[in-house]
Amino acid sequence: MANPIKLRLSEFLDDDLFTPRELSWLSFNARVLQEAADKSVPVIERVRYLGIFSNNSDEYFRVRVAEVRRLISVSAGDTRQQSKELLAAIQRRVVELQGEFDRIYDEVLDELALRRIYLINESQLDPGQADFVQAYFASTVLPELEPILLQESRAMQSLNDESLYLAVDIRAGDKYHYAVVEVPTDRLARFVQIPRRKGKAGKVFIVLDNIMRACLPQMFRGVIPIDDIAAYCFKFSRDAELELDAGIQQSLIDKMASSLRQRRRADAVRMVYDENMPQRLLDYISARFGFGQYDSLIAGGRYHNSKDFRSFPNVGSKYLEFKPLPPVRVPRLDAPGSIFETVRERDVLLYYPYHPFDYIVDLLKTAALDPEVSDIKICLYRVAANSRIIDALVNAAHNGKRVLAVVELAARFDEAANITWAQRLTESGITVLFGIPGLKVHSKLILIERKEGGYARFYSHIGTGNFNENTARVYTDFSLITYDQTIGKDVFNVFDFLQYNYRRHDFRVLLVSPYSSRPGLLALIDREIANVQAGYTGSMTLKCNNLVDKELVTKLYEASRAGVEIKLIIRGMCSLLPGVKEISENISAISIVDRYLEHPRAYVFYNRGEPHYLIGSADLMTRNLDFRVEVLCPVLDPGAQRVIQDVLDQQWHDNVRARHLDQNQTNEYVARRKGAARIRSQESIHRYLETGKLPRYPKALQSRPARRRRKLV
Repeated sequence: MANPIKLRLSEFLDDDLFTPRELSWLSFNARVLQEAADKSVPVIERVRYLGIFSNNSDEYFRVRVAEVRRLISVSAGDTRQQSKELLAAIQRRVVELQGEFDRIYDEVLDELALRRIYLINESQLDPGQADFVQAYFASTVLPELEPILLQESRAMQSLNDESLYLAVDIRAGDKYHYAVVEVPTDRLARFVQIPRRKGKAGKVFIVLDNIMRACLPQMFRGVIPIDDIAAYCFKFSRDAELELDAGIQQSLIDKMASSLRQRRRADAVRMVYDENMPQRLLDYISARFGFGQYDSLIAGGRYHNSKDFRSFPNVGSKYLEFKPLPPVRVPRLDAPGSIFETVRERDVLLYYPYHPFDYIVDLLKTAALDPEVSDIKICLYRVAANSRIIDALVNAAHNGKRVLAVVELAARFDEAANITWAQRLTESGITVLFGIPGLKVHSKLILIERKEGGYARFYSHIGTGNFNENTARVYTDFSLITYDQTIGKDVFNVFDFLQYNYRRHDFRVLLVSPYSSRPGLLALIDREIANVQAGYTGSMTLKCNNLVDKELVTKLYEASRAGVEIKLIIRGMCSLLPGVKEISENISAISIVDRYLEHPRAYVFYNRGEPHYLIGSADLMTRNLDFRVEVLCPVLDPGAQRVIQDVLDQQWHDNVRARHLDQNQTNEYVARRKGAARIRSQESIHRYLETGKLPRYPKALQSRPARRRRKLV
């Protein structure tokens, strides 16, 4: 018999109950902008949040908006009209956020000035500073510049969408000449410290583009008569989609390199420009670069490429930045003896950046030297620029270990780096695989095979984040290292599938995309529904980056209507609407934005008082469940389960940096109830891992699953 709840639910469901992921993503970036606006955040960190917001916006246009734009060009009828309406809604919201960004930017400059840190422009230079800027330009900047005069008779050169440009407006008598010049921020510092004003204390900076503005005539001296000259910032975002022609007979690395060159010539989908740019210059540039009616032209302030603010220097007091949270050491991993002995005794659960990523490097370095280790296998998606992970793998190969590395060449925006790493690994004698056509390999796996007592034994790592020492300092992520041989055999079979993808495996405990993640998660939700219908408590807590898969959202609506209590901790996109009468009244959702980027995927199902814990690489998105190789792993060790639950509890009770995800995407902060302790989860988690002490939760808000209650008769 069909499920009556599902039948009733289908009568209510329509597109109004699914927030478009593109608008939901803008809501996430608005939360980042909230951090920049928050005066309780140290001022240097506020500047850096502006940089994060800007970098996020660049990627958004290169990926999300580009997808909508492509959909308009290839679709017809209602689909095309809906896509056009979505693009218009995106444009309106982006303009609103850009206005808010400009307001906050001015506010932050004032705040910096109160701390005697000045960011000035070329019109504010005193004579001594002007002499310094002219000399710096001549010796350091001018040799890096390659201005391009724009002429109707000359084909337009393709510009780099990762760069910042000045559009130069030159008047010679009654004629105007136009040029573009790249601001060389990839080779020179964006922020240049200059001498302070005579008789005034403090640190003074000028941005590189303003140095160029101050010295514009020198760029064109002797080329064009100049009566008047001015420059205006602009930048492009291009479609980041890579197309690989499967019919081309060439190596995958060569195909990827070719596609990266094509990306640099891809269609521009956005131009952000100085709102003071003369209309004739804007019209000329728009026409020369072929902007159409579905492209975004966004007026903004004088400065763009604000992603550079991510590295804004702190030349003031330490209190202008977040107080560092020192890494929490794990005594049993620091004790004498082999790490393999430690893992055999009990699983190890690490939580970055609270725990140091060094432990994973040490695991690989130990495996590289251990005479009993025969094989090391790893999935590499994004690695650090100077990767000690790569060094350890190369050393393992030099020590005679069989090393297999699955390198995902299509890791967006890391493709070029991964090509370089793949070549280095191959030259070191490591077997390098590039995954499976049509399936990105996004799993965070290590498998170490070791001879013990005459038998091969597996040590497995399943994580939620990349093997990247740099991001592990700012992304929160779980890493599970386990000696469980059932898990180990499943991980072995994942690598076997990646190497011989014509083989099919039955995974005993892992959920593996594209095969068992979707049905496995749906089955776990169905079990909670069945438990409620049988008179038991049903609940779940789902923490991930994005929840946008319609089938899973529909299943969660069904679970809510059945009476299952659902808690969602979603960092980014969330298509589900919590709190809708008769649909999602039992669903609550929050998002946390703070000093660290919340990155783990952790899923907890109450299971009649014996919770089922999963961690892994898969978000609740169609691409993760159906078009990638992802792994979700059960966490079986009671101590590791307790840490995951305690972490989720603290995040659920965050009343400082948590926002409600509601139907209107208002991003309202979770209010602190009267008498409740102040809980800023990222700080309280650090104290908890140091001391083992949990914060004091309001009794009415306890989120830990209650003890199993009796079946109702």
